Amino acid sequence: MPLALEGKKAIVEEVAGVVAKASAAVVAEYRGLTVAQLTDLRVKARQQNVYVRVIRNTLARRAVEGTEFACLSDAFVGPVICAFSLDEAPAAARVFKEAVKGNDKLVVTALAFEGKKLAGKDLDFVASLPTKNESYAMLARTLLEIPTKLARAIQAVADQKQAA
Repeated sequence: MPLALEGKKAIVEEVAGVVAKASAAVVAEYRGLTVAQLTDLRVKARQQNVYVRVIRNTLARRAVEGTEFACLSDAFVGPVICAFSLDEAPAAARVFKEAVKGNDKLVVTALAFEGKKLAGKDLDFVASLPTKNESYAMLARTLLEIPTKLARAIQAVADQKQAA
């Protein structure tokens, strides 16, 4: 059933609002998936705060126009499902990595991360990126190592002077 112009505008506006808040995106071909498999994918995505939508390609192109996800415009070909990470950048990639494991009919065709388009084969790389909290923890550990190493060096020099 064809959408009326107002319906199309509403869809583009909704997706554009999500795109404005998103930090990463995944585009995948879903041909051959059952309704149950798509529903399961949507449930898992919702748990990770990932917006998932099957949208007409022309409407998707309009929604990402002028954003950092405009690089995905040529990926909107055929029956595709779009996912946008709203909190953690690698969240959408992680959801799709899990979904692809058990299903050869779901094929990731493109990803967008920090304004750059990546190929579907880069899914594992993006999915393995640390979350914000993991990055902060790594930074904190690194910063704590500096004074610890300095203290050990000073103690080693003091021990050498005492031994001499």
